[in-house]
Amino acid sequence: MQKVIIQLGTLTCPSCMQKIENAVGQQSGVDKVKVLFNASKVKADIEPDKTSPEALKQVIENLGYEVEGIKVKELA
Repeated sequence: MQKVIIQLGTLTCPSCMQKIENAVGQQSGVDKVKVLFNASKVKADIEPDKTSPEALKQVIENLGYEVEGIKVKELA
């Protein structure tokens, strides 16, 4: 299991947060997802054999949001 933290460009409305959370949460291999509106970050726990940080980045960019960076931590 990996924890992925994706830094976004500035989010402008709470509905943006919900749209991203729903789209990322529907991806295969995503265990849980949380969008931090004020920090413009997406935190997700993923199964690396089913999805990747790059796949989540693509989902977010396809919604029209800017991804500024990605951090990945291995979970025990």
